[in-house]
Amino acid sequence: MVEWDDMENADKLFNIRHSLAHLLAIAVLEKDLGAKLGIGPVIDNGFYYDFEFSNGYTPTPEDLKGFEKAMRKMVNKGLPFEGHEISVGDAKKLFASQPYKLDLINEFESEGKNLTIYKTGEFDDLCKGGHVDNTKEIPADGFTITHTAGAYWRGSEKNTMLTRIYGLAFESGEALDAHLKQMEEAKKRDHRKLGKEMELFTIIDEVGAGLPLFYPKGALLRKTIEGFISEQQEKRGYKDIWIPHITKGTLYEISGHLDKYDAMYTPMKIDEHDYYVKPMNCPHFMMLYKTLQHSYKELPVRYTCTTTNYRNEKSGELSGLTRVRSLTQDDCHVFARPDQIEKEIDLMLDMIKEVYAGFGLSDFYVRISLRDSKNKDKYIGNDEVWNTAENALRDIVKKTGWKYEEAEDEAAFYGPKLDFMFKDAIGRQWQLSTIQLDFNLPERFDLNYIDESNEKIRPVVIHRAVLGSTERFMGVMIEHFAGAFPLWLSPVQVKILPISEKFAEYAGKVYKEISGAGIRVEMDDSAESLGKRIRTAKIEKVPFILVLGEKEVEAGTVTVEMRGKEAGETHSLADFIEYTLDDIAKKAIW
Repeated sequence: MVEWDDMENADKLFNIRHSLAHLLAIAVLEKDLGAKLGIGPVIDNGFYYDFEFSNGYTPTPEDLKGFEKAMRKMVNKGLPFEGHEISVGDAKKLFASQPYKLDLINEFESEGKNLTIYKTGEFDDLCKGGHVDNTKEIPADGFTITHTAGAYWRGSEKNTMLTRIYGLAFESGEALDAHLKQMEEAKKRDHRKLGKEMELFTIIDEVGAGLPLFYPKGALLRKTIEGFISEQQEKRGYKDIWIPHITKGTLYEISGHLDKYDAMYTPMKIDEHDYYVKPMNCPHFMMLYKTLQHSYKELPVRYTCTTTNYRNEKSGELSGLTRVRSLTQDDCHVFARPDQIEKEIDLMLDMIKEVYAGFGLSDFYVRISLRDSKNKDKYIGNDEVWNTAENALRDIVKKTGWKYEEAEDEAAFYGPKLDFMFKDAIGRQWQLSTIQLDFNLPERFDLNYIDESNEKIRPVVIHRAVLGSTERFMGVMIEHFAGAFPLWLSPVQVKILPISEKFAEYAGKVYKEISGAGIRVEMDDSAESLGKRIRTAKIEKVPFILVLGEKEVEAGTVTVEMRGKEAGETHSLADFIEYTLDDIAKKAIW
């Protein structure tokens, strides 16, 4: 979602970014006339273009600066963008020396699609459009070329590795500068860096990429987060279930995942059957519901389970905790009567709002994720079912008064969904919670309940995950708070530092009282200097540091250094414990 509400401005920015991709291709061909062109789409915050360079050439950082300079000259020249349709035969002649363009042309020809090209100066590119009329519409100080990366043609490791050149582009130089500053701040907050420094998690090559392991502090953090979700669910009437991590392929044949879902691992043979590690939980919930008879009086049935799934994500897309191969979901499936849909989703919306207030995330909007109306073969279910589900979600969101937008081609293959897009402390957007309305899986699994007339009726299923996945959510939280968690979330809430061994007995007493009150506390009575121990505690971003010496022993007090404050304060131990417990209970956001 763009920073402004004016869709005309959003389209204009898209056209600027798309046009810059073409200018990048021109700049590259000026440097390497033999380069083969891939694709050059618009992406979040900018654009990229894929190239196969000739004679082993690889662009250097200086070359990237040169491309940017050449593009800026083109902007100032005022080159027009002119588009027109072209026949398949003429397109093949025009791009005879460009194998990747020919590959696209052949695909479009097989699908019966019309072809268009856009001309900029002497450069022609196969493109469906969305450009400025003239390069002078592009702000010359609003873009920059940033970096390169490897990218397989069409994303397949079986194909040639191309060089992808990335660029940023915004509506003004000021907007670009703001984004660059945000990127610098994001580097400081990188959860992979902080996760290592704070001993939260690690990824070990011998275990496998995308399979994080959690140290005690990280395990405690995730336990705190998941425990909070469990509390919220329990008070709203959700019931815990448990499901296994592997299952027969038959289950995914029924659900449709074997045909529609492409991130499943290769099956293993057990007793002559194909078994899969589960990439999702929905089919298990369906089967568990099906094993019992249900009356209309019992509905809604609210099943929930926090459990790990395994997805065959591409190695190039893995990133710390935010993109993993083992992801733990706070998964919930509600089996409801049609007349209960709105009330059940309202209950979920209430929970999402309360949960995210506890995490200090209140800036969000709702994306109504719809199916791709031009490619319905990707989904199960008929038009009537989809239209009913999509309209129901629209009506519910409109009643909330929350900001929302609609997005095609973002639905799950079995139903539309609500995706909650939250903005973090430095303005980045994250898709976290999701609610999915499903009329299709109940049909495929032949689910039913007995109504007032003793007839079998099909329930509606509402899928819901508040965190999305624990791992990804933790990555977001580490970066949102820059590792400086509010007291209630901090793995270590209090650290006790006796000035010397002379005060160890008193420090032990303080430790025992604080720990006995249910506060997470550590003692650092190592031989290191007090200054070094304080610095270590600050690097670990501990909320409260208690420095205990002769003055504290004599008065029976504690000197408290609160994270972010210059000077310490002296309090009675009882007052400190009371204050700390109150702050934890309120889930105050520091």
